[in-house]
Formats: sequence, structure tokens, C-alpha cells
Amino acid sequence: MKDTANVAYYPDDELLVSAKVQFSEGNYGKSFRMFEQALDVTPKDPAALLGYAASADMLRRFDKADVAYRKLRPTIGNRIEYLNNYGYSLLLRGDLVSARKFFLKAYEKDPANPVTANNLELLRNSVNYPKRGRGDLKGL
Repeated sequence: MKDTANVAYYPDDELLVSAKVQFSEGNYGKSFRMFEQALDVTPKDPAALLGYAASADMLRRFDKADVAYRKLRPTIGNRIEYLNNYGYSLLLRGDLVSARKFFLKAYEKDPANPVTANNLELLRNSVNYPKRGRGDLKGL
């Protein structure tokens, strides 16, 4: 049995709401920690896992994001939110082909979804930029 002595009680979804606010304001480190705390309270909460994964993606902690995405796949792996988030994660990693597959699955489910449309536009724009190594711009 898991020891929950160090887990604080949070009324309602206080941590989850605060974490979402921090994420929307671009405070990804804070949102990551808050989603992590929310997962301490409810480890299988899909909203907390999805937020945790998205925050980890923005911090380029793909190892942490992948753990959350693997936990989410059996429960919400066919939902638009998951498909868009995981596709965006792949886009951030530079895996444009796989990202496209997830975005198209999301598009098939709801062609009018604005997040999916935005992700497909980001994907189209990403193809136009050459991939460069970290040191290519030194000396400019």
C-alpha cells in the first residue's frame, strides 16, 4: 500500500486549476510541479496526467512526458486531446511524420476542432524551416 502521509489535502481541484492557469501563462516549471502534486493526490487523473505531459514537453523533459503518455494511452488514447498533445510532443521533438499521423487522427474525429487546425498549420510551417545543429549559428 502506498504511504500517503506526506500527501497534502487539496479541496476540490484547486491544484489542477492552479496548474492549468500556470500553464496558460507560460510558467511551465510551476505548472509541471503543480501537476506533479496533483498526481500525488490522484495518480490516475487523466487531466492531471495530460497537463503533466504537456508541461514536461514544454520543458523538453520528454522522458517524463512519455511516462504520462504511456499511462494515458489505454484510457484516453483515442480522444482528440490526447492525439493533439502527443502529436505536438512529437512535433517538438522534430518527428514531423509521426506528429502528422496523430494530428490527422484528431482531424478525422473532429474536422472543425481549432486546436487540430492550429497544430496542422504549425506542422506545415515546420516543414519550411531547415533543421540545424546547435552550433550552426555561432560566430554570427
